[in-house]
Amino acid sequence: QLQLVESGGGLVQPGGSLRLSCAAPGFTLDYYVIGWFRQAPGKEREGVSCISSRGGTAMYADSVKGRFTISRDNAKNMVYLQMNSLKLEDTGVYYCARGLRGTSLHPTWYDYWGQGTQVTVSS
Repeated sequence: QLQLVESGGGLVQPGGSLRLSCAAPGFTLDYYVIGWFRQAPGKEREGVSCISSRGGTAMYADSVKGRFTISRDNAKNMVYLQMNSLKLEDTGVYYCARGLRGTSLHPTWYDYWGQGTQVTVSS
């Protein structure tokens, strides 16, 4: 069964850090672009970051540039999102997704999605 599983979310204070993980039991991630998206209550899902299949290209939303870093370990079949200097506005459910083609932060370029992990930034 093709699925993506996110983990690593939680409650953190502003300025703190979290590392999210995306696993893919049942299929090999290394052929695909993988993206991270988030959705805050009452808002549309937005692209946060994505990484090419071999890890040579990464994209970031302007709102997270310089604070978030995406990486992948194809040997472990994992993709990560390191989030530093977290802000209140980073709160939301974070999803990883499998890309259909090139690097993009458009949700329509992705087909399979995980169930999400909650990130709450609060003092």
